[in-house]
Amino acid sequence: MPPTWLTAVAWCSLALAFACAGWILVDVYLRGFRQPMGVMEAVWPVTALYFGPVAVWAYRRWGRVRSPRWQKRHGPPDDPPRWVTTALGVSHCGAGCTLGDVAAEFAVFGAGFTLAGVALLPEYIGDFILALALGIVFQYFAIAPMRGLGLREGLTQAAKADVLSLTAFEVGLFGWMALMFFVFFPGPHLHPDEAAYWFLMQIGMVAGFFTAWPVNSWLIRRGIKEEM
Repeated sequence: MPPTWLTAVAWCSLALAFACAGWILVDVYLRGFRQPMGVMEAVWPVTALYFGPVAVWAYRRWGRVRSPRWQKRHGPPDDPPRWVTTALGVSHCGAGCTLGDVAAEFAVFGAGFTLAGVALLPEYIGDFILALALGIVFQYFAIAPMRGLGLREGLTQAAKADVLSLTAFEVGLFGWMALMFFVFFPGPHLHPDEAAYWFLMQIGMVAGFFTAWPVNSWLIRRGIKEEM
């Protein structure tokens, strides 16, 4: 069992994250600040699931201003600085990773999978496979419409753009998960049915965001990955 204080902090963090994601969804769909790149309407709220208020601030500063409704009132915004372009690229990759990781964690836990007597290795495998699949799908819906690509070529280009980025994201997350498993809670381990587990996973996803940063910067400079 995690300490009581950690559980309390975890519930507060998760509640805040869901509230932030909900606020973005309301702003996009009910207030009408739709995004010109449709996939970003999923990326922004998913990013809020681990970045919380930081994601809301970034959305208000660089997401909402891209909507046709905002531009009709205020005119086109200035081009963002390069670091913002990189951050948006990482958030796009991170959204696919986050959804894949969440699905895989619950699947592995529910099925009771272990390797060598521990669940961490199946979690790594499941997380990477599902994150890769969803990451490529997210990237496809960014690249294919912008380049006018068909399904096969679009998926090929999406894989080229996202495999390195996603792997770099998972390096940070997996490293943090190893600390969770072997250092912070070596026994009994935390599980996905505990709030503390997901609070620590939020931190791991933030770590993954920053380990993916250099790769995304390089991919965008080379034109392999589209600017978001």
